[in-house]
Amino acid sequence: MKAIIVEDKEYIRKGLLNLLSGIDAEVEVIGECESVQEAVIVTKTCKPELVFLDINLSDGTAFDFLDQLETIDFKIIFITAYEEYALKALKIGAVDYLLKPVDVEELKTALQKVAKLSADDQKHQIAKAKQVFTNEANHIILSFHDSYQVINLDELIYCESDKGYTTFYCSDGKKHLVSKTLKDFEDRLLEANFQRPHQSFMINMKFVDKYDKAGTIYLKNGTKIPVSSRKKESFLSSLFNWNKR
Repeated sequence: MKAIIVEDKEYIRKGLLNLLSGIDAEVEVIGECESVQEAVIVTKTCKPELVFLDINLSDGTAFDFLDQLETIDFKIIFITAYEEYALKALKIGAVDYLLKPVDVEELKTALQKVAKLSADDQKHQIAKAKQVFTNEANHIILSFHDSYQVINLDELIYCESDKGYTTFYCSDGKKHLVSKTLKDFEDRLLEANFQRPHQSFMINMKFVDKYDKAGTIYLKNGTKIPVSSRKKESFLSSLFNWNKR
C-alpha cells in the first residue's frame, strides 16, 4: 500500500519510517505532512491507500483534515500521544489506533487489521472516533496499577510535579498521584487552557484568584503557586488574554 504519514513531530515520523522498514511491511511511504493544510494537499495529489494520522496536529485535528476531503478512499491508522484516546478507541471497538511511542508489534497488528477493514466499517469507525473525541475531549484519564481514573479538566485546579511523580488536585478535594512527570501531560493541559508558571506546577487559569506582583499566584482554593522569573512574562500575557475572554 502507498502511504503518507501525517504527524507534526519529525522524530515520530522518522521513527515510524524506521519501524516500517524493519518489519518489511508491504507499505511504501510516499509523503510526510505535519499539518492539516499540508495533509489535504498531499492526499489529493498523491492519492494514498493508507494514512498514518496523528489526532492532534499543529493547525487542527485529524477530523478537521478528514472533513475537508470529498471522499475518504484510503485506510486510516490513527496515532496519538494521549493514552485516554487509545483507551476510548478500545472501548468503542476501534482497531486502527496506535499509542506513541509506537510499538512494533502493535504496528504489525494494526496493519493486518486495517488491511481487512471494509470501507463501510471504517466509515462507521471514524464517525465513532470523532464522536468520542468531540464529546470527551475535556477529560483526561490517569493510569494506575489496577485502575483508570477519569478527570474532568474543568474540575482540575492544578498539578504538581515532584521527582518523577505528578499529583492532580481537583475541586472536590480529591488528589491523585501518578508515576509520570508533568512533561508527559503538558501538551494536553496547554490545549485545555492550563499554564505552566513554574517548572513544578501547571494551573487551570479559571481557578486563578489573584496574582501578587512579587511573584505568587493565589488560587481560589487558597493554594499559593510560585511564578519563576523566566515564566513571569508568558504567564502575565496568558492572564491578561484570559481576562479578555
